Amino acid sequence: FFMHNTDFFSHVAFAGRCFIEEIPRYKIIKPKEGNMKKRVLSVFMGAAMVMSMLMGCGSTANNPLAASVPDGNLTFWSLFSGGDGEWFNSIVDDYNKTQNPTNPVTPIMLVWADYYTKLQTAVATGNGPDVGVSHVSKLYELAETGVVKPLDDYLNKLGINLSDYYSKESIDSVTIDGHIYAIPLDTHAEVMYYNLDLLKKAGITEDDVKNIKSKDDFAALLKKCKSLGDDITPLAMTNSADDPFRIWYADYFQMGGTDFVNDGATEDTLDVDKAKAAMEYVKSLWDDGYILPGIDDHTAYFQSGKAAFLFAGTWVAGTLSNTDGLNYNNACYPSLFDGNQQCWADSHTLILPVNDKRTEDETLQAVKFMFYASNNGGITWAGSGQIPAAKAANESADYKKLKGYNVVNELQFAKYAPKATQYYGGIKADMIDALNGYWQGTTDEDTAIAALKQAIDNNLD
Repeated sequence: FFMHNTDFFSHVAFAGRCFIEEIPRYKIIKPKEGNMKKRVLSVFMGAAMVMSMLMGCGSTANNPLAASVPDGNLTFWSLFSGGDGEWFNSIVDDYNKTQNPTNPVTPIMLVWADYYTKLQTAVATGNGPDVGVSHVSKLYELAETGVVKPLDDYLNKLGINLSDYYSKESIDSVTIDGHIYAIPLDTHAEVMYYNLDLLKKAGITEDDVKNIKSKDDFAALLKKCKSLGDDITPLAMTNSADDPFRIWYADYFQMGGTDFVNDGATEDTLDVDKAKAAMEYVKSLWDDGYILPGIDDHTAYFQSGKAAFLFAGTWVAGTLSNTDGLNYNNACYPSLFDGNQQCWADSHTLILPVNDKRTEDETLQAVKFMFYASNNGGITWAGSGQIPAAKAANESADYKKLKGYNVVNELQFAKYAPKATQYYGGIKADMIDALNGYWQGTTDEDTAIAALKQAIDNNLD
């Protein structure tokens, strides 16, 4: 099962309580006969045994497997934290109060970094939640490895035709092997935020921002912002992790780069020249002095009023809107190369994890909640900054009043991840590691490109 990682766990933390932090990436060898899905993941059975030994070490507050849930309630495992968590909890509250459900829903918050590890391990041990969340970029893996159940039969029983409520693109994104495996919740993308007060001081108008048509146009605005003060960064960005990767990702596809893998994820199809050019552009933002060094939390830096521009996810809009004294606006990720406007994007979806302890009626109630949360709760969810998937929300007059509506066109430009079992925790994670080394100056360009290709090759299905 393990193709390039010899340790089953990267580390097990024990500090008064025990919990599994991370299971390294793995390679699943699929059975030859047909499309049979494994309901229980063999690769996680070792984790299951360790988890069973560790469960006694954790308190209810830190161990969701032992969390206290009222009898008859459905458990909803959430990876939403901070601002967006508050919005989704509001949807759960509304459902419990207004729908008089047979099985009310109890939300349980997990740490985002180890959410999928805990979800997959819980399913393997027969302790999966009733409802969960999955990124579209992770959904294919969860479906192929038997972590989640298809929803077709339950939607039919409830009389719900998703095409009446969601776009074809949204439905296609959650359809695998002809079956629907999730309810679309949103699209979230990397977008651009800007501080109106700082731009005014730099002599930049909002029209200037909206008329960015190339990297040179953007550089001209960033250059003006260099005069705002030593502690003001023209652009807020960390030099590692997801956000610079998302910028590289958008630029790579704007340059005309091809998908990283072919259909079926059996072949490396990275355009090396475009990958290198996009790497160089992202690094130039630091080399040209447009990003102050040492920014650990670029969203917080912008929130403090010390950044003119910010590239970050749609989900921070709600938090920024609730920040006293911050005069900001947002726009789609700009067209920097060749007149193209592709952007990094993913989607949250609501899933039905495998759980033999859940009755058929409870499963039906779980799917009913999932649809309510996405469709009826769509406009509430839009308050967090996400672009709601439900037509009723994203076409509503109320949505047009929100900051998130400024970036609704990202639905047209969204470039989603390939459907590959090894993308989320394999290809993407290893690509980020390769790019981090280059941006942090620990590897040269040729080494970084070689590592980038290896990140794909090592994770091919």
